[in-house]
Amino acid sequence: MNPKEKENNQEEELKTQATPNECDEETVGQETSQENEAPLTEEEKLAQELEKANEQIEEQKDKYLRLSAEFDNYRKRTMKEKAELILNGGEKSISSILPIVDDFERALKNMETATDVAAVKEGVELIYNKFMSVLGQNGVKVIETKEQPLDTDYHEAIAVIPAPNEALKGKILDCVQTGYILNDKVIRHAKVVVGE
Repeated sequence: MNPKEKENNQEEELKTQATPNECDEETVGQETSQENEAPLTEEEKLAQELEKANEQIEEQKDKYLRLSAEFDNYRKRTMKEKAELILNGGEKSISSILPIVDDFERALKNMETATDVAAVKEGVELIYNKFMSVLGQNGVKVIETKEQPLDTDYHEAIAVIPAPNEALKGKILDCVQTGYILNDKVIRHAKVVVGE
């Protein structure tokens, strides 16, 4: 062997010797990383679970606070709407009655100069019929009383008098004050006289 070949052989031997050392270093590095990734201790597992649980609790608290605030806003909004409805709820009814007030004002003005009583009476009857029509449109009905049996759900007996005949015993003979129903609810009982 010539000297160059010897040098090449020696270099190759050195390389082969260095390679196992490098492999050993890689193996040692892998072993240390495996040691770092070694199974967690019980305490570490519990600490991780606790951290996750705390995060979930914080998320739930946040959701609860948002939902609570949203509900409070809803409650305030509905209370405001309800108050407005109470304050302005009768607006439609009042608006429908105002033309009747105008009719009454005109009738009163005409009564000052009118000489025909029949015409004045006819005008007042027209206004009354118009008023009853408006009440009907707003859900108000008159409670029937004439010769009806006494019904304490709708009638209030204020007097009892002898009945003129047997058929009218226990029935209403006269209505002193008309009663009204609003949407199937009695808003004023009819005050009546009953025969006995």
